[in-house]
Amino acid sequence: MAHGPPRAPCLTQRKRPLPLAPEHARMTRILLIQGHPDPDTARLGRRLEDAYAQGADAAGHELRRIDLATLDFPLLHSQAEWRGATLPAALVPAQEAIAWAQHIVIFFPLWLGGMPALLKGFLEQVARPGFAIGEPDATHPYGRKLLGGRSARVVVTMGMPALAYRWYFRAHSLKALERNILGFVGIAPVHETLVGLVDRLGAEGVQRWAGKLHALGRSGA
Repeated sequence: MAHGPPRAPCLTQRKRPLPLAPEHARMTRILLIQGHPDPDTARLGRRLEDAYAQGADAAGHELRRIDLATLDFPLLHSQAEWRGATLPAALVPAQEAIAWAQHIVIFFPLWLGGMPALLKGFLEQVARPGFAIGEPDATHPYGRKLLGGRSARVVVTMGMPALAYRWYFRAHSLKALERNILGFVGIAPVHETLVGLVDRLGAEGVQRWAGKLHALGRSGA
């Protein structure tokens, strides 16, 4: 005998919209790190970040954002600075946000085959001993990974075709970020979104990618 669809529960007290599917049921604390040194809001990476943020907010995820173009901090010049110097005051909230996050999404343009120097300098500053890695011991010769339990996504925009970057250039800089920085401090798994031929996307292409990032934001992925 046929049955009608089940009745939806009363949701009159809920302020946020319900997720669309069971995989969206777990709310996630998400940190977005914008690594483009140019604060121009017309930059594609910033538009994609906004699309992700809108999707995450619509699904009820908790969200924080860091814009490196607005931060003033020095580069490290020695291992002694990395180990002993006080973290610059401008980066204290960034470390707190990383500690708070369950999922981290990093946006940056591919410059000279790698991430911009501003983003590299930021990661060197915040990924310090005592916060990101522990002291070496017999069990952990390189130091215990203190940021385990967090996942990440890296969103990279580039002028070349994404397939050329991935297969011909072997995505060396991206793999270095995933293995030597994120993986080194315990952040895993790390997923990738590569957006190629950015100068040829046109309005429709930008909108299509914005839709993809919006969907990723909704799922907290």
